[in-house]
Amino acid sequence: MHDSFVHKGKRKILVEYLRHKIGISDENVLSAMSEVPRHLFIESIFEDLAYEDRAFPILSHQTISHPSTVAEQSELLQIRPGEKVLEIGTGCGYQTAVLIAMKALVYTVERQKDLFDFSKKKFRELHLSPKFQSFGDGFAGLPTFAPFDKIIVTCGASVLPTELLKQLNIGGKMVIPLGPTDEQILYRFTKTAPTQFEKEEFGAYKFVPMLGDTNH
Repeated sequence: MHDSFVHKGKRKILVEYLRHKIGISDENVLSAMSEVPRHLFIESIFEDLAYEDRAFPILSHQTISHPSTVAEQSELLQIRPGEKVLEIGTGCGYQTAVLIAMKALVYTVERQKDLFDFSKKKFRELHLSPKFQSFGDGFAGLPTFAPFDKIIVTCGASVLPTELLKQLNIGGKMVIPLGPTDEQILYRFTKTAPTQFEKEEFGAYKFVPMLGDTNH
């Protein structure tokens, strides 16, 4: 689990890229991106490229998102330290680690067993502690622990999972990519009343598809 001065230097360059080229201005996000060793969440053959703005294959035919996507989704959540955040799609655990570095209380769900096992081991090695880590269907959320201040969905959904919206606090926000498998639009929903939401759109992305029961 080696994190060298070279890795830290590359992260510093990545953060400057996110700040000046992508337009990320949330210092909490930039600080977390500077802190989390992305190269430890991907296969060692990609280590030299870990701090470029690229996605890489991980287990279960999934991908680790571009650093710019992780930063943008994290910024859209407008996280304050101590907030309860539900993450749908733990993946390799990189986004989870960024949220933890942002001092969020993270509840995370993954439906691919090998990714669940990989991320659990990785968190242990890095001494990272999500509040709760679950193996199961992300579409169902985690009603036992609801309501949440923020919800982040890291995979594309063809339909809006309304069960997740029910698990938001009033004033809470959910960031989710919605649309067909070839391209999704990134949305932010803000819960303004028990059954009312404000919807904002943030452009096209390509995420791996969300698996599970789309009839929820």
